[in-house]
Amino acid sequence: MSSYCPWLVSWKVNPQAIFRDPFRRDNHILVMCDAYTPQGEPIPTNKRYNAEKIFSLPDVLAEEPWFGIEQEYTLLQKVQWPIGWPIGGYPGPQGPYYCGVGADKAFGRDIVNSHYKACLFAGINISGINGEVMPGQWEFQVGPAVGISAGDELWVARYILERITEIAGVVLSFDPKPIKGDWNGAGAHTNYSTKSMRGDGGYEVIKKAIEKLGHRHKEHIAAYGEGNERRLTGQHETANINTFLWGVANRGASIRVGRETEKNGKGYFEDRRPASNMDPYVVTSMIAETTILWKP
Repeated sequence: MSSYCPWLVSWKVNPQAIFRDPFRRDNHILVMCDAYTPQGEPIPTNKRYNAEKIFSLPDVLAEEPWFGIEQEYTLLQKVQWPIGWPIGGYPGPQGPYYCGVGADKAFGRDIVNSHYKACLFAGINISGINGEVMPGQWEFQVGPAVGISAGDELWVARYILERITEIAGVVLSFDPKPIKGDWNGAGAHTNYSTKSMRGDGGYEVIKKAIEKLGHRHKEHIAAYGEGNERRLTGQHETANINTFLWGVANRGASIRVGRETEKNGKGYFEDRRPASNMDPYVVTSMIAETTILWKP
């Protein structure tokens, strides 16, 4: 059983989600808690509080929002340079690293596989892993998860990854653009659908939801992670931060709709704007609020 930290003694913490502990194992558990002041007010960093209020609203519950979050991250040497890179130097240009294999292309796979197995043991709905475009950068996917559980599962998956990289002596970075220049940044693409989008006629619902997201582009960008302007440049599979556009199978769009969704007339879409360091409670609840509750 996990214990409370000494610096939390003046706060009230409420357990919200329980996972099996992949480090101690046996009957040990990890408990996701949110924190409150002694007066019962959520502390400023408790973003779960407002998210839960949104996901608990009848109109949102009726739509059963599903999320699948693609968490990109970078593994760094202790000198704050990506693993597999010559210190102070650069590897060959991007191209062979995405989903790559081989000692000269994939750096840190033992860490990535350990994280995947640990998340499975914990009960997190981790649905995949892959090497990313920039060498030393990886991705894992959490979902589909319903409502508030997407945030719970992603935060605990991040915690487990931090623990594993600590054991490996590697630094974990969620910086959206850890290396300047002609290198891909790191995002947290958020796939999303509602019950109406998944049903017959869902494609029209999707298009109306995307239109709403376009109207609130600036508000979403402001909440989608720090340093995102260094990543959303219009290059390296991103749309420019000041431009909202969507398209089918367009990796350079703000919102990408899959070919299968267009073909089937229903399904889901992908918000490609969130940065790798985004707060999943903020992003998921904001997407649900804008697409389900907000009236232009």
